[in-house]
Amino acid sequence: MQSWRDNLRRVTPYVPGEQPDKKKVIKLNANENPYPPAPAVMKAREKIRHLRRYPDPTASSLVRAIAGYHGLKESQVFVGVGSDDVLALSFLTFFNSDKAICFPDITYSFYDVWADLFRIPYEQKALDERFHIRVEDYYPENGGVIFPNPNAPTGILMPLSRIRDLLDHNRDVVVIIDEAYIDFGGTSALPLIDEYDNLLIVRTFSKSRSMAGVRIGYALGSEDLIRGLNDVKGSFNSYTMNQPSLVLGEASLKEESYFRDTLRKIIETREWLKEELLRLGFCFPDSKANFVFASHSRVPARDIFEAARKKDIYVRYFDRPRIDQYLRITVGTREEMELFVDFLEDYLFNINTGKF
Repeated sequence: MQSWRDNLRRVTPYVPGEQPDKKKVIKLNANENPYPPAPAVMKAREKIRHLRRYPDPTASSLVRAIAGYHGLKESQVFVGVGSDDVLALSFLTFFNSDKAICFPDITYSFYDVWADLFRIPYEQKALDERFHIRVEDYYPENGGVIFPNPNAPTGILMPLSRIRDLLDHNRDVVVIIDEAYIDFGGTSALPLIDEYDNLLIVRTFSKSRSMAGVRIGYALGSEDLIRGLNDVKGSFNSYTMNQPSLVLGEASLKEESYFRDTLRKIIETREWLKEELLRLGFCFPDSKANFVFASHSRVPARDIFEAARKKDIYVRYFDRPRIDQYLRITVGTREEMELFVDFLEDYLFNINTGKF
């Protein structure tokens, strides 16, 4: 008899950033927002009622709010449990040919996990020596395209002119742009969805809206794309969004001034951090996200990562080809980043004086 173990689906899972179980840490490893959600979100908790009942399976109130915020029709909006849920359903919905889908070799490391899980053939296109996407690599026939903009973990933004070029060469497949970090200084491709009916934009409340713990993601695109996503969702799990997420997500969209002020503080701190890192001998691509992807000219990234961890400072290290000398550093509050820079100064001084 064949063992049941022979029929297990085996994949290499995605590994998220470490979640330390300590109170006093500087946590710069998961690209979380260091500021609390908008006051309207905290107040809206009082409106959460009837948890014994199933939530609205169409998430109509949140869909309506997102559509109004972006000036779209409700039929152009899809919501899910974080952008990971939306992206996974998008893989299931749109990437079903026998042709390989394409995404960068250095990018969000969940893409190849989903492709393996759903048995989707894929090709990883190498970024150039400056970590930029080479648009011409995506010209040949393929089964679909996906990439983040700004890219992760590099933080590099692709301008709309190059996105349009990529779309013009991929009219017959779905192109997904993962805009998890677009609010931190990028120009969204959202205006292109009326021109390209095969373009899907995916967003999240986790980063710029400080709501990673609530799990809200959404997609924007043509009515045909959104209808396809809803059909797959309906055959998989109709009740994906819980009631607190629906209530709190809608409330988040009502405080634009708080949202913009939070973004301003993060962007200002990011630019200050860049100057400090340059002073300390680091180099990095020009990030337009809420993190910096930095490499030191003399000290191995793993050594800095491990030394910081001993001081309860957590950054992200990827032990992978081409990027194993880089650290992804989330932008925290100004106070947190000043403490991080102080650590770097002390650590590098001790390295230079032979104390380590």
